[in-house]
Amino acid sequence: MKYLFIILLSLILVACNGDNYLRGEVKPSTNGKTYFGVIDDNGGECGPLLLDGKPWSLALGEITEIEAGEHTIHCGVSISFTVPEGVIFKFDYWGP
Repeated sequence: MKYLFIILLSLILVACNGDNYLRGEVKPSTNGKTYFGVIDDNGGECGPLLLDGKPWSLALGEITEIEAGEHTIHCGVSISFTVPEGVIFKFDYWGP
């Protein structure tokens, strides 16, 4: 029971980041456009990194303009997430 409590507490702490976005760092863009970048490639040994089914060709940390809304990233596992409008979203969390 003690270990279950520790695991649950750990998951809660991971989920409670400062900007309320589990999958990445999010901050307002200076020009109101929406941008996206990947800063963690899930260890890099998972095959091609795909965003919405298309190869991600940018280096880690580089950002590009993207449409706000729901997207899917794939690198060993597929994860859906939402990018709000007018932000810079840097994807950094592959966990549960």
